[in-house]
Amino acid sequence: MNRRGPFRPSAWVSARRREALRLRIFIYRGIDIALSVALTLYWLADHTSMAALATVPIGVVLPYAVALFGALAFVRSLDLYGFNRTRGILSHAALMTGGMIAGAIPGIGLQWIFDPTALPHLAQWLLLLAFLMGGLHLVWATAVQSGRHSGALIPNIVVVGATEQAQQLIQHALEHRDMNVIAVFDDRRARAPESVLGVPVLGSVDQLIQSHVVPYIDTIAVAISPSASDRIRDITRRLSILPNQVLVVFRDRGAALPSDAMARLARTPVARLSGSINADRSAFFKRLQDLVFGTLALAVLAPLLIVIGLLVRLDSPGPALFRQQRHGFNQEIITVWKFRTMRHETADATASRQVTVDDDRVTRIGRFLRATSIDELPQLINVILGEMSLVGPRPHAIGMKTGAVQSASIVAEYAHRHRIKPGLTGWAAIHGSRGPLHTAAEVRRRVQLDIEYIDRQSFWLDMWIMLRTVPVLLGDKIAAR
Repeated sequence: MNRRGPFRPSAWVSARRREALRLRIFIYRGIDIALSVALTLYWLADHTSMAALATVPIGVVLPYAVALFGALAFVRSLDLYGFNRTRGILSHAALMTGGMIAGAIPGIGLQWIFDPTALPHLAQWLLLLAFLMGGLHLVWATAVQSGRHSGALIPNIVVVGATEQAQQLIQHALEHRDMNVIAVFDDRRARAPESVLGVPVLGSVDQLIQSHVVPYIDTIAVAISPSASDRIRDITRRLSILPNQVLVVFRDRGAALPSDAMARLARTPVARLSGSINADRSAFFKRLQDLVFGTLALAVLAPLLIVIGLLVRLDSPGPALFRQQRHGFNQEIITVWKFRTMRHETADATASRQVTVDDDRVTRIGRFLRATSIDELPQLINVILGEMSLVGPRPHAIGMKTGAVQSASIVAEYAHRHRIKPGLTGWAAIHGSRGPLHTAAEVRRRVQLDIEYIDRQSFWLDMWIMLRTVPVLLGDKIAAR
């Protein structure tokens, strides 16, 4: 049991699934806003017909609008959507209720100026709204606390270096339970202990790079004395091939680890939702984009997909769909679906032999499906499930080879493609890099285009790529798929 470590989770939750859980905070806020606006409109319509709103004077509407905006903005400024871990659930709900009332004071002042006799009506609305929001936040805070207790909303950390710095970091985590230190890795295995404060030392940096825990890790903390600068540079260089965030934790001799270093490591995504546009907000809108457009596309294309499935079955014996394990976000292993385009007995789940022109394994209808990339359409299911995105680097089969060499070993930055969800289409696809990769130069170009997309990703770039995908693929007479 000691070998398992004090932070060993009862169930592993991948970084992708933890991201999906923490992005619910945006859903909570959206529900808060939607219900607040709906209650206000209903109240202004005097509990009768929403059509009556058109006749409500601006002088009546303005105090409510100012009060509502002020209330929502004030609780936002209090960082109540950060769900502070040191604040109890009841305290959080009470602060939400009081914050809504306090934030509405400018609207109350306007009502006093416009029509003091209507203040009781506005006060009733405000109390109802405040207690509604307090009740909702009892639910939200309970869900967040449950996620933290289960470990799903707490970052998973591995430490490189069985050092005094590592011991301080683990001691902090044991006391505050704001991060899960899963394991320690150290190249100097001969002099490293079996564990650091109960956290097992599992092997070297190279073993970390090959470890199955990589998809579950948010951050790799290098906890080595700053005097060993050459060693730090070597370790960070080797770790740079992974998609995970790498932080170097420094401290002066004899001093405690700085609080800002601890904060960066322990900062859960739930706690950092306050502020301006950030990576989580971008990820939320990308996920929303995938759900809306993915569900619409699947509904529209469903009859076509059924017909194609029947044609595949009629063309050659075997199932209509082919599934293959590929790497997803943070190198998580996902099962990707596509229409079967090869004879069932020659299907190649690992892509050890990539497709060539006039490949004898490809069926008649398979040639058409591959040429038009229609065989990839079942991956809309992967998109809706959250394993893939509509736009992103194409997912490659695990163990895919370019010639006799694994494609992943050709380019040091290959795993950087996994810093974002794989896509149904992508920047590389509309620039002619799709299908098999037969040479090292093709692998390098694909990775370069994928990393360029990750650096530039935005809603409008995704829309442009989706609009360009069909004409580009239909006009591609060169790529052999």
